[in-house]
Amino acid sequence: MSSSNRTRPLSPHLTIWRWGPHMAVSIVHRVCGSGLATVGAILLVWWLVAAASGEAAYNAFTNLFTVSSGKLNAFGYLFGIGLTWTLFQHMGSGIRHFFLDVGANYELKSNKMSAQATFVFSVVATVLVWGYIIGVKG
Repeated sequence: MSSSNRTRPLSPHLTIWRWGPHMAVSIVHRVCGSGLATVGAILLVWWLVAAASGEAAYNAFTNLFTVSSGKLNAFGYLFGIGLTWTLFQHMGSGIRHFFLDVGANYELKSNKMSAQATFVFSVVATVLVWGYIIGVKG
């Protein structure tokens, strides 16, 4: 086939499309899903190895993610908050994609609003969950 055939239409390029929240939520949904699967698998294996290795290894694992000796472990809390936000963001955008799959919510205004709502939902749900967790422990 000749490379000089100019009658074929060109594929749309990123310079044609305007960036919007619907594109961002789709990309973040994929990143969150991959991250949850990867981090979840790593944490599960790490937890199983720590549990099988004895009390000292298991205590080292749990001390990283919990309050130990009355001392707050900032890494564990930040990691937990990030993982919780990722879960809620993935869940919110998954519900949004479910409505898109059944043919609803393709109007531009409502599509943009639902994309923005996934980010608001994930932040609010994370704040509520961690507010409860810290309130119960505090």
